[in-house]
Amino acid sequence: QVQLVESGGGLVQAGGSLRLSCAASGSIFSINVMGWYRQAPGKQRELVARITSGGSTNYAESQKGRFTISRDNAKNTVYLQMNNLKPEDTAVYYCNAFATTLQGKILEVWGQGTLVTVSS
Repeated sequence: QVQLVESGGGLVQAGGSLRLSCAASGSIFSINVMGWYRQAPGKQRELVARITSGGSTNYAESQKGRFTISRDNAKNTVYLQMNNLKPEDTAVYYCNAFATTLQGKILEVWGQGTLVTVSS
């Protein structure tokens, strides 16, 4: 089993910053892709950003230049630095990972989500 635990959400004013963290634990052999998705009320879950174990990244268009994803492979942790936050960034942010377990299974794992609220 692999678990993801997110932290760092909260309430921030427009223009402010937050840093989300997500740590993976469990029976992990390796983690290829780690990413962040978000789901606003009444909307579908959407990709925010993702990063491979080699450091390649891709971002949703609306986050380019404001959000930065990074990871610490030694700690199996991914981060999302969010700057210049806007009210439309308000959502539950979910961590996602594709992990290979020690038993050789490839799993897609989701965190429980962390709420980010941006006030205007």
